[in-house]
Amino acid sequence: MTLPVHTAEATPTRPRPGATPARAHLLSDDTVEQYRRAVAAGTDRVARRIAAATGPFTGVRPDELAPQVEAIDLDRPLGDTTAALDELEDVYLRDAVWFHHPRYLAHLNCPVVIPALLGEAVLSAVNSSMDTWDQSAGGTLIERRLIEWTADRIGLGPAADGVFTSGGTQSNLHALLLAREEALAAATPADRRILLPQLRIIASAAGHFSVQKAAKLLGLAPDAVVVVETGPDRRMRPGAVRHEIARCRRAGLPVMAVVATAGTTDFGTIDPLDEIAEVCATAGVWLHVDAAYGCGLLVSPTRRHLLDGIERADSVTVDYHKSFFQPVSSSALVVRDRRTLRHATWHADYLNPARTVAQRIPNQVDKSLQTTRRFDALKLWLTLRVMGPDAVGELFDEVCDRAAQAWELVAADPRFEVLTRSQLSTVVFRWRPSGPGPDLTDAANLRAREALAASGLGVVAGTKVDGRQYLKFTVLNPATTVADVAYVLDLIAEHAGRYLHEHVPAADLTCPVG
Repeated sequence: MTLPVHTAEATPTRPRPGATPARAHLLSDDTVEQYRRAVAAGTDRVARRIAAATGPFTGVRPDELAPQVEAIDLDRPLGDTTAALDELEDVYLRDAVWFHHPRYLAHLNCPVVIPALLGEAVLSAVNSSMDTWDQSAGGTLIERRLIEWTADRIGLGPAADGVFTSGGTQSNLHALLLAREEALAAATPADRRILLPQLRIIASAAGHFSVQKAAKLLGLAPDAVVVVETGPDRRMRPGAVRHEIARCRRAGLPVMAVVATAGTTDFGTIDPLDEIAEVCATAGVWLHVDAAYGCGLLVSPTRRHLLDGIERADSVTVDYHKSFFQPVSSSALVVRDRRTLRHATWHADYLNPARTVAQRIPNQVDKSLQTTRRFDALKLWLTLRVMGPDAVGELFDEVCDRAAQAWELVAADPRFEVLTRSQLSTVVFRWRPSGPGPDLTDAANLRAREALAASGLGVVAGTKVDGRQYLKFTVLNPATTVADVAYVLDLIAEHAGRYLHEHVPAADLTCPVG
């Protein structure tokens, strides 16, 4: 059945008898025109800001903006949408960081595709909660179909399943919870108390900090995460994983999981997944692959082979809001064996009583760490239905290509040194003067990053490698050009050189400014 479309003139707002002023703000059949006008006004504000943005950031400092926010009396409403939007311009939109801008080159924040924004608007208004069927109905089936599609892309097999999450950190926690419970599945309560502090997780030195955070939240020992150093290519070495598994077992420490990474945050490197999977299969250890960043390769027309071996994982983290150009949040955990998801299940009589399992009623809360949960899957659904996966993959290929060009540009520039070439879309580098010591060089690079952000002309990330300060481009915008990268490099060199001149006598300088 297709519902008729009404114009604003055809369906004026008619308050019900006895309606209070407060109820006039509730979305209902009486207030749909007010809803349309309010959302259109907000969308118009954002659109105008995007169209007018000359840089990714204004450079506002916390001490400048905080007093404006603190001065707002939240107990005294403005009572008017236009006035509220005017105020929002001053405390948010004016100084927002615009990820769509081609000189935003900092973190794993992507510009977003329009079909996903449509999904965001729909899901917010309908406000489905994804915990049970009687709160989401079709949303439950759409999410399940997308998990099935993702599992097929990974190659996990017919027993695979999963659930949408708030992001990679939650997905990694969820995966390691399942791995912990599988490792302790045969233990008595008394044995669990003994074994829990003995469990170990093997992870890469280049992996995400959420592994250590998950270990803490899961009640493991402070030294539960065994860090394996990477090779010169910044990838975890399979031989080192094999060695650590054997060492732990000799010490009577069960290895509950190995965490490999498909797209490290700093270097965009992908661990040798197939070789690590072989080590884990031989040892009988759970393999989790954190593909929060690299999951875009699942739809890449040219680079899918970089994920070879991921199909052997027991669990995989994917962040669609990193490399599928989705708004935050849109992520998932996918597992090879759906039965392992039982470790997150808890039946409540008022919500998902055990009888619903026998009735074959699909309740997503049975798989999730969350109860109330947004229908974030809708954004990806509309993206695939409007654009298709190949188009998303083409966008991801573009940013990988651009990062490769940026790496070559930096490598050819004598003002900078550049580290490992990324398999994805990051470039780790730093300004390198001749003469000043490493501490002053570190300070100059740090200051250059801060000054660049303060100028509003560009934003780059910073990181430390082997104790030294580096800068980082994270390219996730297909609109970024080599000219944009070159422009930002010149600004960095200018700011770093100025800092050096302010802190080193001219006679001691052997490098040009910029």
